[in-house]
Amino acid sequence: MFAHSLPTPDRARWERLPDHLLAVGRRAAAFAEVFSAGKLALAAGLLHDIGKSSVEYQAYIGGGRPTGPDHSTAGARVAVAEYGPDLGRLLAFTVACHHSGLMDGSGDEGRGRSLNERLDTSYAIPAYDAWPKCVQDLPTASDVRTARAPRPHPDYPGFEVAFFIRMLASCLVDADFLETERFYVEADGKPVPARGATVDVQHLQRLRSHMAGLRRNDGRVNIIRSEILDHALRKAASAPGLFTLTVPTGGGKTLASLSFALEHELRHGLRRVIYVIPFTSIIEQTARVFRDEVGLGEAVLEHHSNFDWEWAPQSADEERHGADGLAKLRRDVENWDAAIVVTTAVQFFESLFAARKTQLRKLHNIAKSVIVLDEVQTLPVHLLRPCMAAVDELARNFGCTVVLCTATQPALRQGDSALPRRGPAAEAPGFDIGEERELAPRPRHIYAVLKRVAVEWRRTPVSDTEIANQFGAQEQMLCIVNTRAHAHALFDAISHLPGARHLTTLMCPRHRRDVLASVKGDLQRGRPVRVVATSLIEAGVDVDFPEVWRAAAGLDSIAQAAGRCNREGRRRQGRTVVFEPDGRRVPPFVNTFYQAARRVLRANGDPLALDAVCQYFRELYFERGYDALDAPRLNGESYPIIPAIDESRRGLEFPFSRIAHAFRLIDEVMMPVLIPLDEVARRALDGLRHAAVPPASALRQLQQYVVPIPRGVRQAMMASGAVQPIQPGIYGDRFLVLANESLYDQSRGLRLEDPTWRSSEDNVW
Repeated sequence: MFAHSLPTPDRARWERLPDHLLAVGRRAAAFAEVFSAGKLALAAGLLHDIGKSSVEYQAYIGGGRPTGPDHSTAGARVAVAEYGPDLGRLLAFTVACHHSGLMDGSGDEGRGRSLNERLDTSYAIPAYDAWPKCVQDLPTASDVRTARAPRPHPDYPGFEVAFFIRMLASCLVDADFLETERFYVEADGKPVPARGATVDVQHLQRLRSHMAGLRRNDGRVNIIRSEILDHALRKAASAPGLFTLTVPTGGGKTLASLSFALEHELRHGLRRVIYVIPFTSIIEQTARVFRDEVGLGEAVLEHHSNFDWEWAPQSADEERHGADGLAKLRRDVENWDAAIVVTTAVQFFESLFAARKTQLRKLHNIAKSVIVLDEVQTLPVHLLRPCMAAVDELARNFGCTVVLCTATQPALRQGDSALPRRGPAAEAPGFDIGEERELAPRPRHIYAVLKRVAVEWRRTPVSDTEIANQFGAQEQMLCIVNTRAHAHALFDAISHLPGARHLTTLMCPRHRRDVLASVKGDLQRGRPVRVVATSLIEAGVDVDFPEVWRAAAGLDSIAQAAGRCNREGRRRQGRTVVFEPDGRRVPPFVNTFYQAARRVLRANGDPLALDAVCQYFRELYFERGYDALDAPRLNGESYPIIPAIDESRRGLEFPFSRIAHAFRLIDEVMMPVLIPLDEVARRALDGLRHAAVPPASALRQLQQYVVPIPRGVRQAMMASGAVQPIQPGIYGDRFLVLANESLYDQSRGLRLEDPTWRSSEDNVW
């Protein structure tokens, strides 16, 4: 009996089913041993493909049938029979997911889409009586009970069990993928790619050397940066768990948090750093600093959301992938086995609540890591409780250290909330983070020392004409607005002025990087620099303007905008103006935050003082009650995630698939279009055109040349021929390249206003 075939009649080279089961079991066990669940993962690995022992599957793999039958349900049923209704069902979720992803425990969708349906004998699958001949040393029931049970949390009943299933599933899915990859790579006579990178002392030495070169004792900003770094390093000896790092913009928190992470990691035997950034637009900058300036090089994995397979339509026959196994390789996605991962909040949190196996793969590699949540205040309010539950779970049961890193620390700690207690415990809701777990010394003193900006609030609406006139009077000025349409209109009004620039997510990252480099250079040389941008410039972009205007937004966004003003403290005081645009409605996704900010702005004190910021977040988070903090929607209806887990925990009927569909940090799905901006992009595109499997190097390069656009717009552009698929027979519409290059403007990026998206050449006969 065979697990995988090769395009050769010589079956001696095919992979035997017992060999595959044992290899996957052992690898999955090694992954799960990190959180003391090795025996459970071993059992899952040994059972996951026993359905391939059926006569029907062997006929399929030998070319005698066009499609393969369901082969994962067999292992799920044996798991329940061998290990009982609790541990067995936990394993059944894991085994059944290894092709189609985590499914709901129960439901009436039909066609075997819930675990209950799969386990019911009325759901017909081929006979698998021969499975014991394929499995060596299956752990006993007493063996698997040695797994350490995760500790529950009083605020999130059942969450720890559901999360444990996700982690176990991750171990199996990744082990299955890697062992399949190993078989086909070796069969092709090639070396197996190295896996399993972790942080080592060389990474720390490079960072220490870099930080030593940055130390300065001239000026208050440099002195306070050194104090922050030294204090964070002293805290590295503290036990793993939850920390805060509260440092105003310009205080060097990015490198201070990385320094703490590496020191803490090596001191406590942790494995990797995962640096989570709120916006895709600044990932490349942070990754470049770590990779090039610090000198960490290939240790850094830059993982955008642009090149994953998760959003692709779910195949109806995930159980019946091609006999050569290439379907697995074509769904390749990074599994985060790098030493340092830089990724987005969307990628990180949606993976933690995912059902698709391509997203699940990476989860086990998060265990025993240092996770830096940069700008944690940007977490969406309507998903705050599920996000907090996941963060707490990683620290509580999976050996992680999590740093809540921000210039404006949100009210997420116990005691910050004004809400009444829910649940049996006596503690207040929120993270249990004491003052001794703050990585910055004397946050109030630091804020006072680093205060470099006065914030003005314009109580009456401001017209575009007034802003354009201010640009004319001020040679160096930045204006940040809430929509791309508003940014376009303002840029059109000032484009004739010297140094006028425009920054938008309709520019690909490489283009934005070039524009920012020219902006920084001109600012340093004292040349005119007039920039209109969307919020992409607010976080992590190191620019220093004497004057910044910010359209209506939350206090956290206002603080970020102020961080681009007088950043280096070269002036006595910078000026940041908050305004409501005249004739433009504040977008709904901004208005909730702005209304909470208005109450603080009306007080006429310093709106960025720590007490004012805490009051803002209390208003934003807690005064509307628990329900507002867990309010995703599924099929147009409210679907709170924490109650859904609580209600399904007693029968282990967790609704994994429904949760995955409901948990969306960003409501509108944005789809990637590749821009052939320069020769580097064109060479990487050629690599895709001539490869059966997307080369990892090409994908990493092309992350710099992606513009995300709405799904409907992308489909319309494809229908008109403005964008075209690369190798549609292999990739489908996975990779679309801009064919009509006249649609990409060097000042505005990708132009979407043309309803036909056709070039003039298309109309020439």
